[in-house]
Amino acid sequence: MKTVRLTVAQALIKFLDNQYIEFDGKVTKFVEGIFGIFGHGNVLGIGQALEQDSGNLIVRQGRNEQGMAHVAIGFAKQNLRKKIYACTSSVGPGAANMITAAATATANRIPLLLLPGDVFATRQPDPVLQQIEQFHDLSISTNDAFKAVSKYWDRVSRPEQLMTACINAMRVLTDPADTGAVTLALPQDVQAEAYDFPEYFLQKRIHRIERTLPTEPMLKSAIELIMSSYEPENLKKGEKKPLIICGGGVRYSEAAEQLNHFAETFHIPFAETQAGKSAVVSEHSFNVGGVGETGCLAANLLAKEADLIIGIGTRYTDFTTSSKWIFQNPEVKFLNINIARFDAYKLDGIQVVADAKETLEKLTALLSPTGYRYRAQWGNSISEAKAQFKQELQRIYHATYTEKDFIPEVNDALDREKVYEEFIKLTQSCLTQSRVLGILNETLGENDIIVGAAGSLPGDLQRAWQSKGENTYHLEYGYSCMGYEVNAALGAKLAQPEKEVYALLGDGSYMMLHSELVTSVQENKKINIVLFDNMTNGCINNLQIGNGMDSFATEFRFRNPQTNKLDGGFVPVDFAMNAASYGCKTYKVTTEEELYAALADAKKQNVSTLIDIKVLPKTMIHGYGSWWHVGVAEVSEKETIRKAHENSVKHINEARRY
Repeated sequence: MKTVRLTVAQALIKFLDNQYIEFDGKVTKFVEGIFGIFGHGNVLGIGQALEQDSGNLIVRQGRNEQGMAHVAIGFAKQNLRKKIYACTSSVGPGAANMITAAATATANRIPLLLLPGDVFATRQPDPVLQQIEQFHDLSISTNDAFKAVSKYWDRVSRPEQLMTACINAMRVLTDPADTGAVTLALPQDVQAEAYDFPEYFLQKRIHRIERTLPTEPMLKSAIELIMSSYEPENLKKGEKKPLIICGGGVRYSEAAEQLNHFAETFHIPFAETQAGKSAVVSEHSFNVGGVGETGCLAANLLAKEADLIIGIGTRYTDFTTSSKWIFQNPEVKFLNINIARFDAYKLDGIQVVADAKETLEKLTALLSPTGYRYRAQWGNSISEAKAQFKQELQRIYHATYTEKDFIPEVNDALDREKVYEEFIKLTQSCLTQSRVLGILNETLGENDIIVGAAGSLPGDLQRAWQSKGENTYHLEYGYSCMGYEVNAALGAKLAQPEKEVYALLGDGSYMMLHSELVTSVQENKKINIVLFDNMTNGCINNLQIGNGMDSFATEFRFRNPQTNKLDGGFVPVDFAMNAASYGCKTYKVTTEEELYAALADAKKQNVSTLIDIKVLPKTMIHGYGSWWHVGVAEVSEKETIRKAHENSVKHINEARRY
């Protein structure tokens, strides 16, 4: 057996450089590169290995460990999970910073390889710098915290362990049913240890992402459910009002064409989850838009009538199902097509544990034999719902502030007149959030990518954004991680450098984390930041007031010395100045004319841009007949909270139990 003497870190880099995937017969390099922030826990191990020979791996410098890992997630997501960046950090706080990103990747089922440094395996110099040193268990380090948010976790405490750790890491990273964050903890002394690695460990390795085929019993059960009866005399009856929910699995399976054909053949409308949106363009005649708590008018109207839900590649989150309340037909049944058995079992549905593309092709063929052809019986309901939605879209996209008698989309108990007077005086802006979105949707090109994650904007986007091109809607809403947006936008740009990428986010998310904006400048990878500043964590402000509370610690206000509470004046922030200090081209927008001009000029730039837009609070888009199960206080001194709790109990009693 031929061997090569290498350090653990050197062998790891050579291994990663030789990993490929095969999907539908096409072989591509799996690991494009490594994002790193070097500290004492990894600089002399992985850092040395990369300096000596990085092979074809691209080494990129992060600014914040969480931020660079969000770049890697954005990159993998935009590449439909077919390519990744690994991320390396030092031990201690560097590693801890990546825990949030690991959770984000795992919740969204996105492959993310994390290579944090670790404390010495020998323990000779203990306690080393940044070591937690748990008295009851000296084997614990910061990296043990990754176990809760990783799909695979390992600690390489001896050189020979690297081989099985790496093989298992690839097993998970390339598994469409079980992918997520993979953490390989690397003690800093072990990284530098030498070992005679067999050459075959370092050879080119191709991991095949197979399309799992549905079995005949699965297909039989699916057909019987769709046709509604096992009895031959009722076979042609069928479920009359089926509704497809298009999840992220449709995109990752590259099953958009098959979904199109299935919907058109059998006249079945399809709604979208956040991850599934832009699998098919919004203008498709059977695309009824986002569904659930942040769903649009059309989809939610149909969801309440549907007697069969065909979930394709969806996790059925509480936002998709409106906390299991939106599907109100008492006879509603569920057919779940999902590569992950865990997801296929949800809502007591009939399970087809298989690839979305293969399953749709086979169901289409089985439902179209000579003698009869299945047809949904929605009548004019689909076109009527879409027409209502189109009219509503025009209304909200053209909602503008009028000084007299203006009622915002979110009409709650906030002292609006007082707040608006203060906001307009301070910012000189009376732009509404929905109008700004309308201008963006009108102006951006069909191939431009939008990226979002948290706050009120994901709701607005799923309710109203019209996707003009496929794979152009990039929302992280499995974890709803504030601070994902700017950093993941860079990942999307690295994935598709020929496209314009726009991060849409609020002031709260920007302040949470935007570190890799600097990296975008460093790498000359232009991204566009569209920042909606309402001086408020507006989404949560709506939630608290909508459930009987007052506005409490969600608006961004100075501490008032008279009350010792955060109820002073608004805290103004010049976000354009911040981005300009990084080297970005920036714009300050307070009018529609300025917005149009900024968008046009930003298109011409070669450097990253930031458009600082001041938008009135409460002008985001409201919900459409949905409900979200949140914990409302059962005991309160306030009548409004008591009523909110009563309303919550009413909806809970109407929702499915599991």
